[in-house]
Amino acid sequence: MTSSTATRSTRMPRSERRAQLLEAAQAVFVQSGYHAAAMDEIAEHAGVSKPVLYQHFPGKLDLYLALLDTHCDTLEQLVLKALEETEGDNEVRVQATVAAYFDFVTREDAAFRMVFESDLTSVPQVRARLDAVEMVCAEGIADVIAEDTGVDEQRALLLGSALAGMAQVAARHWLSQGGGIPEQEAASMISTLAWRGLGSFPKVEG
Repeated sequence: MTSSTATRSTRMPRSERRAQLLEAAQAVFVQSGYHAAAMDEIAEHAGVSKPVLYQHFPGKLDLYLALLDTHCDTLEQLVLKALEETEGDNEVRVQATVAAYFDFVTREDAAFRMVFESDLTSVPQVRARLDAVEMVCAEGIADVIAEDTGVDEQRALLLGSALAGMAQVAARHWLSQGGGIPEQEAASMISTLAWRGLGSFPKVEG
């Protein structure tokens, strides 16, 4: 029995096998792009047969959506945690929120490419998930802005969307430039820019 056959025949708990398949799919999608990636290639990368892959995921889009859900959840958790753990000092909250986006784009699995640079934005299921993660992050930031400044919900959401958008675009640009500026310094520069704008809104007393 070859080592490859042995790997393919190894039984694994379903949850572990699913995680293994998702990890393999992530690597292939990042390397080849969704359209060029093949289920054969993903199965080979995972060291399993195609039937095993199809037992867990009926098709390539199902794999992609499962990965996208995982990555979107990660981003949401990073942003919401930054907002929750810095309660009481909104300048620090802005710094932590911007840093969350820099953290996300520097993760080893290049998850941010599926969230911010997806080549499947015309697919309804993908578009819906991407819109949802944008809204969750923007609303989380907007809630803090509304509480702090007293602006109405619509205006707070506009500001929240602006901050989230600026943070992710800046983080991606920084990464594409090779990270010549230290990550902490880059994130601090962007948070300072954001805070100087948000800080101009009068704080509600009480």
